[in-house]
Amino acid sequence: MSSAAAIATTGNATDPIDISAIVSRETAVSALAKVRDGVITGEGPTTRGRVHFSRALDTQDVDWCVRILTASAVDDVPVSRAEAERLFEINDASADRLDQGLFDDLLAKAVVHHAASASGLPVPSRAIALSPNTAIESWAPTQAVGVNLEVLEWISSQMRGKRRYNRALMTLAAMLVGAATLPMVQQLPGMLDLGM
Repeated sequence: MSSAAAIATTGNATDPIDISAIVSRETAVSALAKVRDGVITGEGPTTRGRVHFSRALDTQDVDWCVRILTASAVDDVPVSRAEAERLFEINDASADRLDQGLFDDLLAKAVVHHAASASGLPVPSRAIALSPNTAIESWAPTQAVGVNLEVLEWISSQMRGKRRYNRALMTLAAMLVGAATLPMVQQLPGMLDLGM
Protein backbone atom coordinates (compact mmCIF):
# COMPACT_ATOMS: atom_id res chain seq x y z
CA MET A 1 0.00 0.00 0.00
CA SER A 2 1.42 3.40 -0.94
CA SER A 3 1.90 6.06 1.70
CA ALA A 4 -0.83 8.09 -0.02
CA ALA A 5 -3.27 5.21 0.38
CA ALA A 6 -2.75 5.13 4.12
CA ILE A 7 -5.45 7.44 5.58
CA ALA A 8 -7.71 6.19 8.44
CA THR A 9 -11.07 7.80 9.00
CA THR A 10 -10.99 7.28 12.75
CA GLY A 11 -8.75 8.57 15.49
CA ASN A 12 -7.21 12.00 15.77
CA ALA A 13 -6.54 14.49 12.99
CA THR A 14 -2.98 13.31 12.43
CA ASP A 15 -3.78 9.60 12.02
CA PRO A 16 -3.19 8.27 8.52
CA ILE A 17 -6.21 7.71 6.27
CA ASP A 18 -6.89 4.19 5.05
CA ILE A 19 -9.14 4.29 1.97
CA SER A 20 -10.27 0.72 2.72
CA ALA A 21 -11.66 2.04 6.05
CA ILE A 22 -14.20 4.13 4.14
CA VAL A 23 -17.24 1.92 4.57
CA SER A 24 -20.03 4.49 4.31
CA ARG A 25 -20.79 7.99 3.18
CA GLU A 26 -20.34 9.11 6.80
CA THR A 27 -16.76 7.83 6.93
CA ALA A 28 -16.14 9.50 3.55
CA VAL A 29 -17.33 12.80 5.08
CA SER A 30 -14.84 12.34 7.94
CA ALA A 31 -12.00 11.62 5.51
CA LEU A 32 -12.90 14.67 3.40
CA ALA A 33 -12.72 16.75 6.61
CA LYS A 34 -9.08 15.65 6.95
CA VAL A 35 -8.40 16.85 3.40
CA ARG A 36 -10.08 20.17 4.25
CA ASP A 37 -8.01 20.52 7.41
CA GLY A 38 -4.83 19.75 5.47
CA VAL A 39 -5.72 22.45 2.94
CA ILE A 40 -6.34 24.95 5.73
CA THR A 41 -3.23 24.22 7.82
CA GLY A 42 -0.83 22.71 5.31
CA GLU A 43 -0.31 19.88 7.80
CA GLY A 44 -1.81 16.49 8.56
CA PRO A 45 -2.12 13.05 6.99
CA THR A 46 -3.00 14.27 3.50
CA THR A 47 0.06 16.53 3.30
CA ARG A 48 2.73 14.18 4.69
CA GLY A 49 5.89 13.72 2.69
CA ARG A 50 5.51 16.85 0.60
CA VAL A 51 5.66 20.61 0.85
CA HIS A 52 2.12 21.92 1.32
CA PHE A 53 1.37 25.53 2.12
CA SER A 54 -1.54 26.69 4.23
CA ARG A 55 -4.68 27.49 2.22
CA ALA A 56 -3.27 25.83 -0.91
CA LEU A 57 -5.05 23.12 -2.90
CA ASP A 58 -3.00 20.99 -5.26
CA THR A 59 -3.46 17.94 -7.48
CA GLN A 60 -2.62 15.56 -4.62
CA ASP A 61 -5.43 17.08 -2.53
CA VAL A 62 -7.81 16.48 -5.44
CA ASP A 63 -6.51 12.93 -5.77
CA TRP A 64 -7.31 12.35 -2.08
CA CYS A 65 -10.86 13.62 -2.64
CA VAL A 66 -11.37 11.39 -5.67
CA ARG A 67 -10.05 8.29 -3.90
CA ILE A 68 -12.24 9.00 -0.87
CA LEU A 69 -15.37 9.62 -2.95
CA THR A 70 -14.83 6.55 -5.13
CA ALA A 71 -13.88 4.10 -2.39
CA SER A 72 -15.36 0.71 -3.20
CA ALA A 73 -17.92 0.81 -0.36
CA VAL A 74 -19.49 4.06 -1.60
CA ASP A 75 -18.91 3.92 -5.37
CA ASP A 76 -22.39 2.63 -6.19
CA VAL A 77 -24.32 5.04 -3.93
CA PRO A 78 -25.07 8.66 -4.84
CA VAL A 79 -22.93 11.46 -3.44
CA SER A 80 -24.55 12.65 -0.21
CA ARG A 81 -25.30 16.25 0.65
CA ALA A 82 -22.81 16.04 3.53
CA GLU A 83 -20.05 14.92 1.16
CA ALA A 84 -20.89 17.72 -1.28
CA GLU A 85 -20.88 20.24 1.60
CA ARG A 86 -17.38 19.04 2.62
CA LEU A 87 -16.25 19.67 -0.97
CA PHE A 88 -17.69 23.20 -0.79
CA GLU A 89 -15.72 23.67 2.46
CA ILE A 90 -12.51 22.51 0.74
CA ASN A 91 -13.25 24.91 -2.11
CA ASP A 92 -13.77 27.79 0.34
CA ALA A 93 -10.61 26.91 2.29
CA SER A 94 -8.32 27.06 -0.72
CA ALA A 95 -6.97 30.52 -1.46
CA ASP A 96 -4.17 29.30 -3.72
CA ARG A 97 -5.08 26.81 -6.45
CA LEU A 98 -2.38 24.58 -7.89
CA ASP A 99 -4.73 21.86 -9.15
CA GLN A 100 -5.06 22.77 -12.85
CA GLY A 101 -8.86 23.03 -12.53
CA LEU A 102 -9.31 19.44 -11.40
CA PHE A 103 -11.09 20.36 -8.16
CA ASP A 104 -13.63 22.59 -9.93
CA ASP A 105 -14.48 19.68 -12.21
CA LEU A 106 -14.79 17.28 -9.25
CA LEU A 107 -16.92 19.70 -7.23
CA ALA A 108 -19.33 20.33 -10.11
CA LYS A 109 -19.72 16.63 -10.84
CA ALA A 110 -20.20 15.66 -7.18
CA VAL A 111 -22.81 18.36 -6.57
CA VAL A 112 -24.75 17.49 -9.71
CA HIS A 113 -24.50 13.77 -8.86
CA HIS A 114 -26.10 14.55 -5.50
CA ALA A 115 -28.71 16.89 -6.98
CA ALA A 116 -29.78 14.45 -9.67
CA SER A 117 -29.98 11.47 -7.33
CA ALA A 118 -31.81 13.48 -4.63
CA SER A 119 -34.33 14.36 -7.34
CA GLY A 120 -34.89 10.71 -8.20
CA LEU A 121 -32.99 10.92 -11.48
CA PRO A 122 -30.62 8.13 -12.50
CA VAL A 123 -26.88 8.67 -12.00
CA PRO A 124 -23.89 6.52 -12.95
CA SER A 125 -21.48 5.11 -10.39
CA ARG A 126 -19.18 7.64 -8.76
CA ALA A 127 -16.13 6.19 -10.55
CA ILE A 128 -17.74 7.03 -13.90
CA ALA A 129 -19.44 10.29 -12.93
CA LEU A 130 -16.50 11.84 -11.07
CA SER A 131 -13.80 10.78 -13.50
CA PRO A 132 -11.95 13.67 -15.16
CA ASN A 133 -12.28 11.63 -18.38
CA THR A 134 -16.10 11.65 -18.25
CA ALA A 135 -17.84 14.74 -19.58
CA ILE A 136 -20.44 15.91 -17.08
CA GLU A 137 -22.82 16.60 -19.98
CA SER A 138 -22.84 12.86 -20.76
CA TRP A 139 -24.86 12.04 -17.64
CA ALA A 140 -26.02 15.24 -15.86
CA PRO A 141 -29.57 16.55 -16.29
CA THR A 142 -29.60 19.52 -18.65
CA GLN A 143 -32.90 21.00 -17.60
CA ALA A 144 -34.80 21.64 -14.40
CA VAL A 145 -37.63 19.27 -15.28
CA GLY A 146 -37.49 16.60 -12.61
CA VAL A 147 -34.88 18.34 -10.45
CA ASN A 148 -36.06 18.87 -6.89
CA LEU A 149 -36.61 22.58 -6.17
CA GLU A 150 -35.23 22.26 -2.65
CA VAL A 151 -32.00 20.85 -4.10
CA LEU A 152 -31.74 23.77 -6.53
CA GLU A 153 -32.23 26.17 -3.61
CA TRP A 154 -29.49 24.35 -1.68
CA ILE A 155 -27.06 24.69 -4.62
CA SER A 156 -27.91 28.37 -4.87
CA SER A 157 -27.34 28.90 -1.15
CA GLN A 158 -23.96 27.15 -1.34
CA MET A 159 -22.82 29.36 -4.21
CA ARG A 160 -24.22 32.69 -3.02
CA GLY A 161 -21.61 35.05 -1.62
CA LYS A 162 -18.62 32.78 -2.30
CA ARG A 163 -15.29 34.37 -3.14
CA ARG A 164 -14.35 31.58 -5.54
CA TYR A 165 -16.78 30.67 -8.29
CA ASN A 166 -16.91 27.29 -9.99
CA ARG A 167 -17.64 27.98 -13.66
CA ALA A 168 -18.70 24.40 -14.45
CA LEU A 169 -21.18 24.28 -11.56
CA MET A 170 -22.47 27.80 -12.29
CA THR A 171 -23.04 26.89 -15.95
CA LEU A 172 -24.97 23.75 -15.02
CA ALA A 173 -26.99 25.57 -12.37
CA ALA A 174 -27.80 28.34 -14.85
CA MET A 175 -28.90 25.75 -17.41
CA LEU A 176 -31.11 24.04 -14.84
CA VAL A 177 -32.69 27.29 -13.70
CA GLY A 178 -32.85 28.78 -17.19
CA ALA A 179 -34.70 25.76 -18.49
CA ALA A 180 -37.30 26.04 -15.76
CA THR A 181 -40.66 27.54 -16.37
CA LEU A 182 -41.40 31.17 -15.55
CA PRO A 183 -43.67 30.27 -12.58
CA MET A 184 -40.82 28.37 -10.92
CA VAL A 185 -38.40 31.26 -11.41
CA GLN A 186 -40.95 33.65 -9.92
CA GLN A 187 -41.30 31.37 -6.88
CA LEU A 188 -37.53 31.27 -6.34
CA PRO A 189 -36.13 34.77 -6.68
CA GLY A 190 -33.07 33.66 -4.75
CA MET A 191 -32.28 31.16 -7.50
CA LEU A 192 -31.51 34.00 -9.89
CA ASP A 193 -28.59 35.02 -7.65
CA LEU A 194 -26.23 32.09 -8.21
CA GLY A 195 -23.18 34.15 -7.43
CA MET A 196 -22.66 35.14 -11.03
